[in-house]
Amino acid sequence: MAEKLHYIYADSGAMYRAVTLYFLEHHVPLDDETAIRAALHDISIRFERLPSGLHTILNGKDVETEIREMRVSARVSPVAAISSVRRAMVRQQQQMGAEKGVVMDGRDIGTVVFPYAELKIFLTAEIEERARRRYAELKAKGMEVSLEEVARNLQERDHIDSTREDSPLMKAEDAVVIDNTHLTPDHQLQIALDLAQQRIDGVQ
Repeated sequence: MAEKLHYIYADSGAMYRAVTLYFLEHHVPLDDETAIRAALHDISIRFERLPSGLHTILNGKDVETEIREMRVSARVSPVAAISSVRRAMVRQQQQMGAEKGVVMDGRDIGTVVFPYAELKIFLTAEIEERARRRYAELKAKGMEVSLEEVARNLQERDHIDSTREDSPLMKAEDAVVIDNTHLTPDHQLQIALDLAQQRIDGVQ
């Protein structure tokens, strides 16, 4: 969508995954606020578009493959629930979107990061379909996982993200819901682009 609109794209979920990877590799305890704050000062995240797609760059290193591993998926929601982590990432996200012309996805973008965004899309799908897609994605990358493990991880993340005290996952009141369970990627993209064009043209 960002490519079609000639906008910047920022994957906020990848940012939390990058923080999680950093915490894992540097053995940052999640119950030590002092250590967390110190680590956050050493974390720099940016995105780079390569022929293979958008890649997440953590402190100058391409970590796109590592942040999709199950070891990160299993821990990203607890890390993302930490208030100091969320505040640090929200600041970076708001800086990315300060000039507008940005497409950003994430579980609190429409409610916390950009509450006044011109267009908010709440994208959803049935859990079975989400698990099937994630499983296929991980298997294509050569990762050994079971469909049951992937489904369980998705459900656990949904629960943690929906019940956390700081910036919980919820649909913004003015968000447009798109259930893409039975949509092709092209159909879903066209719906989103039509909505974006309506906003650009000033049609609500």
